[in-house]
Amino acid sequence: MITEVAVLNIKKNESEMFETAFEEAQLIISSMKGYIEHELLKCLEEANKYLLIVRWQNLEDHTEGFRKNTQYSEWKNLLHHFYEPFPIVVHYKKIF
Repeated sequence: MITEVAVLNIKKNESEMFETAFEEAQLIISSMKGYIEHELLKCLEEANKYLLIVRWQNLEDHTEGFRKNTQYSEWKNLLHHFYEPFPIVVHYKKIF
């Protein structure tokens, strides 16, 4: 299992719209091959900051299966216009 982590900085005054769009977008990601679970966490100190954590069976399920899926364009259309700056996505594997 791998864990995908992205810090999402949302444009000022667009957090509510982002959360509404994410409600729809999460149906896309959760339907992908290799998807295990996800969490979207809202920062308490910075109102426009979120942490997205997604667990996948393996790295390729995210980088190949999800990102190259035809539904990825719908994900992008729903969410990418909210980000400022665009998030850096990193992947982790459990050691202990």
